[in-house]
Amino acid sequence: MSREEVRDKLIELIEPLVESKGFELIKLDYASGKQGKINLYIDREGGVTIDHCELISNAVSDLLDYHDPISHAYTLEVSSPGLERPLTKKKHFEQFKGEKVKVKTSEEIGGRKKFSGTIGDIKDDSVIIELEDGKNMEVPLALITRANLWYPKNEIDDLLKDK
Repeated sequence: MSREEVRDKLIELIEPLVESKGFELIKLDYASGKQGKINLYIDREGGVTIDHCELISNAVSDLLDYHDPISHAYTLEVSSPGLERPLTKKKHFEQFKGEKVKVKTSEEIGGRKKFSGTIGDIKDDSVIIELEDGKNMEVPLALITRANLWYPKNEIDDLLKDK
């Protein structure tokens, strides 16, 4: 089974459990090999605490022990998505419309694969990125390999000062 197939199987297994505990599985990263690793990024209204991560980690660990979907040793890590959180679903783009984003695509669009700007309109199968130069780029959701909220350093510094 390929790494992507194992990852998809893990999502299929883990996501219902995470949702039953009142959280959303934002992203699951899986790395195979001697030092295999499963990273879960979870979120919920009001944010995620260390206790929440521990709760999900224990529940997922028990689930994986029971189903044993991976034949090698691995480390399980559970965390919040962080400030520059990944956007992995259409609803994430809808939720953060108007926010700054960095996007990478699997194929070139308009001669490039990397875009940064503001999330504009969301269509059935694409998102409009209002680029920093003022142009709009329509990016098909199916071509997005990575998308994260993005804050320039000066904005992060301002956010940290407010805390």
